[in-house]
Amino acid sequence: MNDQLYIDYGSWIRKQFPFRVQKIAVDAGFTCPNRDGLVGTGGCTFCNNQTFNPSYCDHKKSVSQQLEEGKQFFARKYPDMKYLAYFQAFSNTYAPLPHLRQLYEEALAVENVVGLVIGTRPDCLPDSLLDYLEELNQRTFLIVEIGIESANNQTLQRINRGHTFECSRDAIERTHARGILTCGHVILGLPGEDREEILRQAPIISSLPLDILKLHQLQIIRGTKLADEYIELPFHLFTPDEYIDLIINYMQQIRKDLVLERFVSQSPPELLIAPHWGLKNYEFTNLLNKRMRLQRG
Repeated sequence: MNDQLYIDYGSWIRKQFPFRVQKIAVDAGFTCPNRDGLVGTGGCTFCNNQTFNPSYCDHKKSVSQQLEEGKQFFARKYPDMKYLAYFQAFSNTYAPLPHLRQLYEEALAVENVVGLVIGTRPDCLPDSLLDYLEELNQRTFLIVEIGIESANNQTLQRINRGHTFECSRDAIERTHARGILTCGHVILGLPGEDREEILRQAPIISSLPLDILKLHQLQIIRGTKLADEYIELPFHLFTPDEYIDLIINYMQQIRKDLVLERFVSQSPPELLIAPHWGLKNYEFTNLLNKRMRLQRG
């Protein structure tokens, strides 16, 4: 791959379009089956959706309005930008198909929106929905992003995930089989998972038919059950140095053709209890790349 250390998402997405694209997050008012009682209540112990909803994101506004406001937010800097509507908050396939179709089509009707990224859970991808997404994929750019979080069923139970790793594998296989770009999301450092356990899972995650992988460090967020657990009995959280070392080792265990979208997540300071790294996402990535180049010689 010449000087390329790995396939980074920014380079990859630039090859998918002849113009610059930017994701605009949309909150379409979804919930999750481990919140509304279908498989559980309370949601995942780590989850507070405020951590990734930008200011223009508000489920009280229509999808179109959120996208128009998001476009204004980015257009000041890049007037020629095109956009991907990113259905991000909660489980964005957890609704009857006619309602989902209406939301997705509304997003695609907005000027300069050239595709969709749909974030969801593995237990919210019935075949009837995949039939529609397969058809949608024929006429627009589409990524389905599936929350795996861990390949360890004990961990999934502990964080109140409400599904097993086998469910994740099945959903990813069925989605990818439709020719849809499939992204997996994994959190590194969940309670009970040390460095050895995380690296044990890396080849298992890599064995899934994923096109894109999103990793990030565990963060303890105010207003979550995990915050209560951490305050009562603190557990180890990675330092930046430890996490860089972990990521380098993790990448050695996974397929070289996986597009790596991100390694870290950054939560609003007022919501973050720990860890306090004081690094922006791009600063962490720069440190990681520098370390990898040094090690490579």
